Amino acid sequence: MSESGEHTLLPKVALVGHPNVGKTTLFNALTGENRRVGNYPGVTVERSSATLRTPHGHELELLDLPGAYSLSPNSPDETVTRDVLLGDLPDEPAPDLVICVVDAASLERHLYFVLQVIDTGIPVVIALNQVDRAEDKGLRINRQVLADELEVPVIACQGTTGRGIIQLKQTLRFPFPPPTPRHWKGPGAVEKAIEKLRKKLAEAGIERAQAHAIHLLADTGYRVEAQSHLTPEAQVAAREMASECIAKDHPPEDEITEARFLCIRRTISASVIEKGSEAESLSDKIDRYALHPFWGWVIFGAVMFAAFWSIFRFAGIPMDLIEKGFGAMASGVSSLLPEGDLRDLISKGVIEGVGSVVIFLPQIVLLFLFIGLLEGSGYMARAAFLMDKVMSRAGLTGKSFLPLLSGFACAIPGVMAARTINSPKERLLTILILPWMSCSARLPVYFLLIPLLVVGSLAQTMVMFLMYALGTGTALLAAWILGKRIERSEPTPQFLLELPPYRLPDFGYVLRHVLGRALSFLKKAGTVILGIVIILWALSSYPKAPEGEDQLAHSVMGRIGQAIEPVVEPLGWDGRMGGAMLTSFAAREVFNGSMAVTFAVDEDAEEDDDAVRDKIRERISTAKKEDGSPRYPPLTILSLLIFYIYALQCLPTTIVVKNETRSWRWALGQLAGMSAFAYVAALAVYQGGKLMGF
Repeated sequence: MSESGEHTLLPKVALVGHPNVGKTTLFNALTGENRRVGNYPGVTVERSSATLRTPHGHELELLDLPGAYSLSPNSPDETVTRDVLLGDLPDEPAPDLVICVVDAASLERHLYFVLQVIDTGIPVVIALNQVDRAEDKGLRINRQVLADELEVPVIACQGTTGRGIIQLKQTLRFPFPPPTPRHWKGPGAVEKAIEKLRKKLAEAGIERAQAHAIHLLADTGYRVEAQSHLTPEAQVAAREMASECIAKDHPPEDEITEARFLCIRRTISASVIEKGSEAESLSDKIDRYALHPFWGWVIFGAVMFAAFWSIFRFAGIPMDLIEKGFGAMASGVSSLLPEGDLRDLISKGVIEGVGSVVIFLPQIVLLFLFIGLLEGSGYMARAAFLMDKVMSRAGLTGKSFLPLLSGFACAIPGVMAARTINSPKERLLTILILPWMSCSARLPVYFLLIPLLVVGSLAQTMVMFLMYALGTGTALLAAWILGKRIERSEPTPQFLLELPPYRLPDFGYVLRHVLGRALSFLKKAGTVILGIVIILWALSSYPKAPEGEDQLAHSVMGRIGQAIEPVVEPLGWDGRMGGAMLTSFAAREVFNGSMAVTFAVDEDAEEDDDAVRDKIRERISTAKKEDGSPRYPPLTILSLLIFYIYALQCLPTTIVVKNETRSWRWALGQLAGMSAFAYVAALAVYQGGKLMGF
């Protein structure tokens, strides 16, 4: 830190590479667990960085840029990567050095991106990943020849095992080496245009003029779309020079692409030796079944079913410990405090309300663990490949599968993950349907209500599986319908996905990810949900009822329930259930806390150590109408479940959708449309069931 108190800017190293190349695993291996996360200035794309200490004692800032196949972007993530490397993003200086993570088994495809990065005029180091896999495919890469051809250091490394990490750090000597010269040369007309444009940009005061000149000529979109960091005169000049090249039958973008590929072929020819016919790798052998038209779906279904079954089966012990802990806390408070509102607030309001939500933490942890293992093992990309044919019928591609699957954990990161989708229309459709993926916030509601319908872990797993399938199926149907109404600005690009090899997940990274999600859930339970539970307790406790009258009916909550009862009665609900539903629009998990508070206030008997969850279920199942019939029959429970499948009860998601679509119209339209659909669906289930005699 300087004398003025300002932090000294550290030299910045950017980590770049294709998606699924192991870039994030390498980032974690280089830096440990000191990741800092924020947003890039002016955009919603996430910025991840950390401090890296080299063996020479230098501290650097390591920046993990979004995965990109090309610097001619087709998605917001790729646009950010291009703008950072060109120094075009406001308040984000260009990095001082770039580490390109390259898959050795797909070297030719990855080298085009490497040449694009070299053309930005930044020193480059290549981290050659998956060397063992390349050898299994019959390829031997001479790293020294590759380094000589490209004039950059080439380090063989593997983030999951730590191989080559020390050597990679040793290449980060400061001051960094000068930029690598350009390795390709276009036709005379193109070379003259590059030099002429470079001079014009330099005269206009634009930094790194040659890098911008090359990119303006190599990328049609870059020179046509408005760029706030370039002068209008520079773009006009680029368009004029491109027209001159085209007039000489040398379209600059085509000629530059061809020149780069010629360079790649020379490099591959010199540095890669094929040892014979390619041996079938273990990943290929597994994929014969995992991607099979029939067995692939059998495996996919089995994996998903096993995940839901494990959530019910293995979470019991930690859930019992949590419920006993909260029961002991409530009993301790009740024995220490005198009878009165304060005791009721803490024991029945805070402890039981928050406990009714926290008890589901084990299931949520298991869900995030399952998703992390699928991603880390490489199977997630296969699932996306399988789903491509299904999703294409809904106007989407397999690229939408990854954000949608992330939505099963939480809609917010799922919406943000849609940035990787190339087509603006497909990205919008994915965002609009994504909240119908049953996120982890719905799990507390599902786990509370499903046992009221069926008993036994197998039957409950089947119902849970159907809940998820119903939400997913309706989402795809909605995408198909909306896709016909949303104007298509461009053809949907062909689905291209790089399948990583099967590998052991980085268990450290997976566990850190799960721990972060668990802490986020507990923070939410201890802040937002705690505040709402206290408000609910107050609404249920005041004003006080006269002696001998029902407290709930006299309270504010009871009056709110009575007011909305005519609206929810056609769904089979009463005012208490309707009031709990309203509170859950802040966060779905609040429904359990609301029901706990409502039924605890309605119960005059002394509290015992039973699980809060079981007490709520017992009071729901034993509640009677005036005529002695069940107040909440199975049809009512099913109606409530259907509502929670479809309702968008998460205002933070609406805010994120507004930020991603840059439109309140889409965000509020989604909120209103999904709420109305949920009401109609629950109404149809309840009234239809009554007509059929259920």
